[in-house]
Amino acid sequence: MADVTRAGTFQLGDLSVTRMGYGAMQLAGPHVFGPPKDRAAAIAVLRAVVESGITHIDTSNFYGPHVTNQLIREALHPYPDALTIVTKVGASRGSDGSWNVASSAAELESAVHDNLRNLGLDTLDVVNFRVMFDVAAPTEGDIEEPLTALAELQTKGLIRHIGLSNVTARQVAQGRAITSIACVQNMYNLAHRNDDTLIDSLADDGIAYVPFFPLGGFSPLQADALSHAADQCEATPMQVALAWLLQRSPNILLIPGTSSVEHLKQNIKSVNLHLPEDVLSSLDKIGSGKAQV
Repeated sequence: MADVTRAGTFQLGDLSVTRMGYGAMQLAGPHVFGPPKDRAAAIAVLRAVVESGITHIDTSNFYGPHVTNQLIREALHPYPDALTIVTKVGASRGSDGSWNVASSAAELESAVHDNLRNLGLDTLDVVNFRVMFDVAAPTEGDIEEPLTALAELQTKGLIRHIGLSNVTARQVAQGRAITSIACVQNMYNLAHRNDDTLIDSLADDGIAYVPFFPLGGFSPLQADALSHAADQCEATPMQVALAWLLQRSPNILLIPGTSSVEHLKQNIKSVNLHLPEDVLSSLDKIGSGKAQV
């Protein structure tokens, strides 16, 4: 595998993590619900993640539910000292696989304890509060009450650092007035760049930005433009999308997910891919709506 440290590291509070991380969501069953199709393969991927030098794994107890956390514990516990596990709270899953809001103080405390139990930890490294006013996109709304509840759990030693997910810039500002925010996790990629200004402001303050869905929501024309750039670089579209994110800003941390060791290796190769200026220029047109092939 490629050397993940070539992409550098970043400080999540007092935790140093590799900028190339891994997202465990795809290890659960279809629609992130139920057990994996191949449990042994899921365990193998997680072990390959650590063997590759990645020190940042993203998960949540509502993946499955419980599935990805239990897999992480089975595969990796006792955990390497350098490994940082980032989890999320704020949602729950119905028996039909539905995604439900779970942001009361009692629900958040229960979720924190569920994560601790299933991961086999006494303290969670980082807990992202997933805002659920709209499951699909950041939506304005007051987050003071749930974030205050998480900050109280932090003072009890159950949480080391707090982050935010699916949030607006205004909610980030509100959160930072309540407690220290280590990271922000939103949808962002070449085609969806609403957070450009937010990323830059977070970078100025040393706060990590963790984009998800690096290939999500591309139009056919945008996808064709990305494929053309990938051909120019002799790489895959995913590798180019990930390399672009790494070059976009030094505070961006990646968490591409996969249930395949081979795909993991392919994703990690993006750390060796430096996109030249002409390719970057063509890729920037994807986000501006001026994609060309």
